[in-house]
Amino acid sequence: MKNLVKLFSFIIPASLILSSCEGPMGLSGKDANESCKECHNSKVVEQKSTEWEFSKHAFGEAAFEEAGNTGCTPCHASEAFKYVSQNNIPATFTLNATTGKYSNDYATTASHALGEFNCFMCHDSLHTSYTFDDFYPLTTTAPVAMTMWKGTKTIDLTQDGGKSNLCVKCHQPRPLTKSSTLSNGDIVDYTAMAANPTTVFYSSTVGNAAPNTVIPSYRTHVHYGTAGAVFAGKGGVEFQGSLAYTNSAHTSKASCEDCHMAEVSGRTGGHTFYAKDNFNGCNVAGCHSTPITSASTTLWKTPRAEIKTLLDALAAKINAAGGTTPILHSEADPEANLWAGKTTGNYDGYLNIYDPSSNAAGVWKNPAPSNSWTQAQKDANNALPVFPSLTNAQMGAMINFQMALRDFSMGIHNFNYTKALLQNSIEKL
Repeated sequence: MKNLVKLFSFIIPASLILSSCEGPMGLSGKDANESCKECHNSKVVEQKSTEWEFSKHAFGEAAFEEAGNTGCTPCHASEAFKYVSQNNIPATFTLNATTGKYSNDYATTASHALGEFNCFMCHDSLHTSYTFDDFYPLTTTAPVAMTMWKGTKTIDLTQDGGKSNLCVKCHQPRPLTKSSTLSNGDIVDYTAMAANPTTVFYSSTVGNAAPNTVIPSYRTHVHYGTAGAVFAGKGGVEFQGSLAYTNSAHTSKASCEDCHMAEVSGRTGGHTFYAKDNFNGCNVAGCHSTPITSASTTLWKTPRAEIKTLLDALAAKINAAGGTTPILHSEADPEANLWAGKTTGNYDGYLNIYDPSSNAAGVWKNPAPSNSWTQAQKDANNALPVFPSLTNAQMGAMINFQMALRDFSMGIHNFNYTKALLQNSIEKL
């Protein structure tokens, strides 16, 4: 009897669903069942959903971890992303006249700070007319104000109908901000850093006190989504040097979709968004006249090797600030370090500063230990050498190292800009 109840409880709603797609006239002006089949078939939605299962976007870990965080979820949760896109939330910082502190305006509301990534996140017109046309327009293709520059710089990749702007909306670095305790919480001025390379950025003598405005920690970084900024040729600390800041042809001629959603090959392309070792996007008509493969030298092996050499050289310069103790954190485990193997030292962009929860093996004393640490953790921290002072040149070089490393493409996204950031940083140190 229980089994019969279960069976009927399934059949009844299922029959309602099926009947909703039947009838003499659907929204498209024809049989609604036929309208559904335009998209819900093995070559469209079913294929895309299968590809999506292999996408990192589908895993959903960050969506759960960051749920409720109104500042992080615009890039980590579907409802938050749709909210900031549909409401044109600005990437500005606002000064509170009473407190004298800045706050980041680019945030969602508490009621929208959740949601796993899904089809409706990018295709927000789905199930409007119930035809193939519902895939467009995308949620946003508008120019993207860069949060790391509090909206004073904008990325606008107009090729391919501006579709890349949808990707760049999230795949951009986050702002590096000053302490809201020791300073006003404003963004760090990259232009001033580049113009005044010898100015002290952080004094180890002063430590966790004013006039220091940023206190180095393990996670002093520009986050992970640097690809959009590097691709567009914007966002780094642009020290003057032997190389001008120009862009490669990709910046104006290619789109994110061209390569990351190319014809499927294995578990790459399409809605997997993976591009590793998939050269189908490179070899379509109008792009490279000579086919690109993993064996290509001029446009694949050689530029990537050159960027790796520059990353290694810049890492050595940065680490020199610590004498015989490296400044940069190293991790050889590819499960823990997405960028393992990208540099000889297996750097991940973090600083090797002690933190009992995230870097318990850190080799430098944390300048700002938390009151929540145990006495044993505080003792372990105090036994370590004091983190060295940094100039604008050294801090800016770290930012540029993170930008180039975490772009992940090893220069393929924008070789000219990547090389200029690294080469000029090396010269400035």
